[in-house]
Amino acid sequence: MLGGDGSEDEPLFRPYAVTGGRTEPGYHLAMETLVSSAPIMGDDLSLLTAEQEAIIVLCRSVRSVAEVSALLRVPLGVARVLIADMADEGLVRLHSPQLEQGKPDNDLLERVLSGLRRL
Repeated sequence: MLGGDGSEDEPLFRPYAVTGGRTEPGYHLAMETLVSSAPIMGDDLSLLTAEQEAIIVLCRSVRSVAEVSALLRVPLGVARVLIADMADEGLVRLHSPQLEQGKPDNDLLERVLSGLRRL
């Protein structure tokens, strides 16, 4: 979501403009929450905003909230607000990891560590 002239320094819009000035989603979305696109009747994407359409396309493969934020090059807070709004509208599905009695999921921690090592 960067400037139309190809510059990566200056965004095309201010992040608060996309979320209507909101900085917090309607409910808590962890950055590791997985997001997938819900089927849209007739695949009519013309009624969606550019940001919603981009999220729908990205989430045809399951992605985390953090991945969506990075791939769209928007702040994590903006991605959370957009994704929460889309979940409320039934455009995306959220898949939160179920942790047992507050213990961290070892598979998740190993994936994060592996990802950090690749950086």
